[in-house]
Amino acid sequence: MRIRYKKWARPELEASPFYIDNPEEMKGKWKEYFGNNHPIYLELGCGKGQFISELASENLDINYIAIDLVDAMLGLAKRNVEAKYKEKNIEPKNIVLTRFDIERILLILEEQDQIERIYINFCNPWPKGKHRKKRLTHTRQLEKYRVFLKENGEIYFKTDDDDLFHSSLLYLEEAGFEVLKKTYDLHTEPIFEKNIETEHEKMFSEQGIKIKALIARKNGKNT
Repeated sequence: MRIRYKKWARPELEASPFYIDNPEEMKGKWKEYFGNNHPIYLELGCGKGQFISELASENLDINYIAIDLVDAMLGLAKRNVEAKYKEKNIEPKNIVLTRFDIERILLILEEQDQIERIYINFCNPWPKGKHRKKRLTHTRQLEKYRVFLKENGEIYFKTDDDDLFHSSLLYLEEAGFEVLKKTYDLHTEPIFEKNIETEHEKMFSEQGIKIKALIARKNGKNT
């Protein structure tokens, strides 16, 4: 999603207690950063943060890392997190936002970090063949996630794009993940305990586009 430059975003992010501008320094130290032994969940491409702000504020016994590459998006995510936590009269101590290129994710996460779940919601489908390796669910990306994903850790994936969904099923198999659940119409065949709708999800649903979703688990052996 393209978004206009917001001059306030960078200053607000730098002043935020739950934004990290140098995530490379946290590699292998994320549990230390949060200061507890709670599970760590990761959202790749958090956008404006509606999803992660609601999810994290409802699950204070889980730590969340949300990544995006665009300051304007992260600025809006920061404001959404603040609003959601204020609404519930709690402090955002179990969430961190950070700016980073997901293709280089192994510069900020390693095996020691033991991420237990990854959320990928409505990522860019990169439909052209020469660009498909940029997909967040492509085999080469999934193999990177395996490095820091805990044994039996899971990936929760949602998309509106049929080709991306079908291809992702193949990518997951190639990368040694087991698809536990899948649906081609999430809103009539729920597979999550609770489905938090994203901005894109609402938009596509209103257009009559069915939402595809899956839950995949890291197998013990990378096949």
